[in-house]
Amino acid sequence: MKPTLLVLAAGLGTRYGGLKQIDAVGPHGQTIIDYSIYDAMNAGFGRMVFVIRHYFEDAFKEKVSGKFDSFVETAYAYQELDACLDGFELSEDREKPWGTGHAILVCKDVIDEPFAVINADDYYGPNSFKTIAGFIAEKDASCDDYAMVGYTLRNTLSEYGAVSRGVCECDGQMFLEEIVERREIEKTANGARYPGGDGTEHRLTGSEIVSMNLWGFQPSVFDHFQSHFGRFLRNHGDQDNSELLIPSVVDGLINSGKATVRVLRTDDRWFGITYRQDRPIAQRCIRKLMDQGVYPERLWRQR
Repeated sequence: MKPTLLVLAAGLGTRYGGLKQIDAVGPHGQTIIDYSIYDAMNAGFGRMVFVIRHYFEDAFKEKVSGKFDSFVETAYAYQELDACLDGFELSEDREKPWGTGHAILVCKDVIDEPFAVINADDYYGPNSFKTIAGFIAEKDASCDDYAMVGYTLRNTLSEYGAVSRGVCECDGQMFLEEIVERREIEKTANGARYPGGDGTEHRLTGSEIVSMNLWGFQPSVFDHFQSHFGRFLRNHGDQDNSELLIPSVVDGLINSGKATVRVLRTDDRWFGITYRQDRPIAQRCIRKLMDQGVYPERLWRQR
């Protein structure tokens, strides 16, 4: 059975100022999602599931998925605020989606095969998709053995400002033990640095492993996300900006011994779009990859 790629594309793009999922970075209107789907198909993924919102469904299908839905099976799940609440009363003031953990949960009736998860606005690289596809395809769908692609910190840093990264702590067999969020990481000549809580400067070598939200799961994970989301709603559901994030659920599973997560290293470079200023950087990166022969000028016409 070929694995499925789950693309998280329901974010509101508040910091970006619009729907960054549908903005072009390639020379013929290609979005970052186009390149991810192209890489995923070449890596052996046989189906694409997109988590979106109803209000931009038509624009998304027209500008993004409509270009390749004749080449690969596609399906949709909808991260609406009232999805999967199981009786929890939604606040009238709530506008923000419930986070990436909730985005996975809304797919529980759409996916019943091994699957990988990515962000729609992040570029991951072709080898990363091959790595995660190979791992999840070998596992039984009922098992609790999951995976995460780990990037080298220096391959994810920006030349234009500070970033936040989840730095991974692993055991000797590369099983994930913990993800520690480090904020305001700045690139330096010899690595990176970030401020501690007391203002003290901390140094990083640049070789640290970081999570960029490329996960590999089995369908067994949906029950875990369901139970975690229920607890999250009881404890934080009355906070209008609270979010359940994937690393929080994964940390809980690891600490309770309910699942293992293997960290699979990649040498691919990562880049993403958070702010408007990131778009020209992404465009230059894509052009460089095309010049290196990684991608053709037109992705879908030549398939």
